[in-house]
Amino acid sequence: MEDYHKPDQQTLQALRNIAARLRINSIKATTAAGSGHPTSCCSVAEIMSVLFFHSMKYRPEDPRNPNNDRFILSKGHAAPVLYAVWAEVGYLKENELLNLRKVDSILEGHPVPKQQFVDVATGSLGQGLGAACGMAYTGKYFDKASYRVFCLLGDGELSEGAVWEAMAFASYYQLDNLVAILDINRLGQSDPAPLQHHVEKYQRRCEAFGWHSIIVDGHSVEELCKVLSQPRHQPFAIIAKTIKGKGIPAAEDKMGWHGKPLPKDMSESVIRELQSRITSCNKRLYPAPPNEDTSSVSLRNIRMPSAPNYKPGDKIATRKAYGVALAKLGRYNERVVVLDGDTKNSTFSELFRNEHPNRYVECYIAEQNMVSVAIGCAVRDRNVAFASTFATFFTRAYDQLRMAAISESNINLCGSHCGVSIGEDGPSQMGLEDLAMFRAIPNSTIFYPSDGVSTEKAVELAAITKGLCFIRTSRPENNIIYNCNEDFHVGQAKVVYKTNDDHVTVVGAGVTLHEALAAAEMLKKERINIRVIDPFTIKPLDSKTIIDSGRATKGRIVTVEDHYYEGGLGEAVCSAVVNEVGFTVHRLAVSQVPRSGKPHELLRVFGIDRDAVVQAVRKMLSSSANAK
Repeated sequence: MEDYHKPDQQTLQALRNIAARLRINSIKATTAAGSGHPTSCCSVAEIMSVLFFHSMKYRPEDPRNPNNDRFILSKGHAAPVLYAVWAEVGYLKENELLNLRKVDSILEGHPVPKQQFVDVATGSLGQGLGAACGMAYTGKYFDKASYRVFCLLGDGELSEGAVWEAMAFASYYQLDNLVAILDINRLGQSDPAPLQHHVEKYQRRCEAFGWHSIIVDGHSVEELCKVLSQPRHQPFAIIAKTIKGKGIPAAEDKMGWHGKPLPKDMSESVIRELQSRITSCNKRLYPAPPNEDTSSVSLRNIRMPSAPNYKPGDKIATRKAYGVALAKLGRYNERVVVLDGDTKNSTFSELFRNEHPNRYVECYIAEQNMVSVAIGCAVRDRNVAFASTFATFFTRAYDQLRMAAISESNINLCGSHCGVSIGEDGPSQMGLEDLAMFRAIPNSTIFYPSDGVSTEKAVELAAITKGLCFIRTSRPENNIIYNCNEDFHVGQAKVVYKTNDDHVTVVGAGVTLHEALAAAEMLKKERINIRVIDPFTIKPLDSKTIIDSGRATKGRIVTVEDHYYEGGLGEAVCSAVVNEVGFTVHRLAVSQVPRSGKPHELLRVFGIDRDAVVQAVRKMLSSSANAK
């Protein structure tokens, strides 16, 4: 290469010495912890040395500086070598490494963002490259900056389909600022990796996915320096042939050592041997500073410029109201970005794309990667990211959602086409598990708007709410029920129908809230009054409003939801009132795998329409009367 300047011998020796110290500290830390993955650390020592002390540009005293090159350790079980790197640059104290995996240490078994030098949590394998894609896309297309993104993967995780979703994404969007280093150390946890050391097969696969790919000796600092200096015009895969357990004679390239620390006596002898290989070198290596070309970003003032523009009597599906709200939010907030999985004309995210095409990311039918890319886009508070698809297809990305919570990610997800009310498309398209799924995620917020006004407010609130937010939208058109200046808050329900003498409290959301309102009119003719509650957020649930209303109706509550019984609105309400004496909750929900049909037919067949609400209220009142 014309512009490649071979490092001098002092530099190369300094890099070898650093690699040896990374091995030593990884072994020391895991032996002290009594657990961990020293052999997985040892295979990447030279790679980490060259990356952090020769190739990457960053400020070690400020790991989250927006100008820094980014690094993701996708093979998260090799965390000790990452911690050893940050001790080597002086950010961590070396003796801190001996606290690895202790309950009072930030150095957990796998990387987590409570460590300032970690952007996304890893350890559930196969997800790092997708997040790296989001970071690289942000760098190239949103920040228009020169920072690069490096992702280190293990060969075992290359069996994960999500890796290849990310590979396809990076190639399609020509992410030439992205470098993936594949640590081909041959051995998995319980078996060799499928391709073992057939590095040429990995190369052909990467090239087939549109990546520039080069095979190197992963233990040669000189080869690594040379390959990492190459100019790039497409995403770059470095296929590094390595030895698992390199530097540990008893474990080199041997099965049975994965996830096992070295016994104390063995670690001491191995460390002595490694120390003897460290050659005196006068050169001290420091990371090169980054280019200062990344603009500062503030996400503090993300808000709608005006109130919703709906009138009483208007009808709109909440899925369309979501698209209208996104486009409006994007008009006045240039860091709002939207992703979709080839459903934009169903989720109505296309309304955002039509207005703001440069901030829309089409992820195609790869929901796992879409969530990972969204996580990457939101890293370091560079963007407010919204990602949408059918609610049911988020089930495919549940591990990515779980890891988003561990990553402390602020991403917003919209699942449309929830429940049987989508009608003729049938059960494969119906989101009926999504509330249960998102309720189980720590620090999540679940919005379930019931009209256009509340949907717009949900979008605005999601944009400023920390943690993972989920907005559940529906396919049928429904009436506007709120005034445009109605105030909404996370965790605050609305009593949308009440009298001075209510007999039963009915809690519905989305489509079933409108069925409950229709039931209220029907029951009024029988002189039965019901109080109807719109929870607005399922998590956190407004327990106080529900309990107060329950008390006003003598403990009688009916819930009705377009979701399976397990884990949805009914169970959330039951949890809220579990300690209340004299309360009875009658739940209406979808009890079995549904089928195709017209929306109103399916609501009736599965017992969640207005007639079912009327019947449940009558039954509850009848039971109360009989009890007396």
